[in-house]
Formats: sequence, structure tokens, C-alpha cells
Amino acid sequence: MHIKSRVYNGTLYVVLCGELDENSASNARNTLDDIFDASNFKQIIIDLSELEFMDSTGIGVLIGRYKKMKIKRIPIYICNPSRQAEKIFKMTGLYDIMPKIV
Repeated sequence: MHIKSRVYNGTLYVVLCGELDENSASNARNTLDDIFDASNFKQIIIDLSELEFMDSTGIGVLIGRYKKMKIKRIPIYICNPSRQAEKIFKMTGLYDIMPKIV
């Protein structure tokens, strides 16, 4: 799992690369927390175009980051999900809290 990020015009763009699963969840959680704490932004867009696999542990990582940002009133949006990720987001209702954008 590799995570790329940058801030542009008040938006934090995060690209998740590789597999977000039980093996990478702890590192991904810590990396995302560091990025979220170190940056100054008004919204977050998580790009899943380079995410090859995500399991329930990965969903937990995303929900945890959502809860942290909700306290700060910073919305999170999802873009470019794979078919597998799209299916997971629809089945679990994650798009209700982290809307998909085009």
C-alpha cells in the first residue's frame, strides 16, 4: 500500500495505491492520520483509481478517517472506484457518508 497526497485550492487529494487490507491497514491508517493532521484543507477527495483490492479492514480504515474528519466538519468524497470498490461502497452504504464524485 502506497498513499500519495497533495493539497490544491483548499482540497486535499489522496490517492490510494495497491491493496488496502488487513496487512496494510495499520500503516494506511497511520499514514492517512499524519496526512490529515499535517495539511490545511477544506475537503478531501480520495481517489481509488490505483487501489487494486480492498476488504472489510480497508472499509474500517476509511470509516475511521471519516469519523475523525466529521468532527472537524471536513467532508470526504470518493472518486474513480474500481468495480469491486464500487460494489462494496454501494452494498455498505458508504456513499451515503462519503459521496462519489465524477
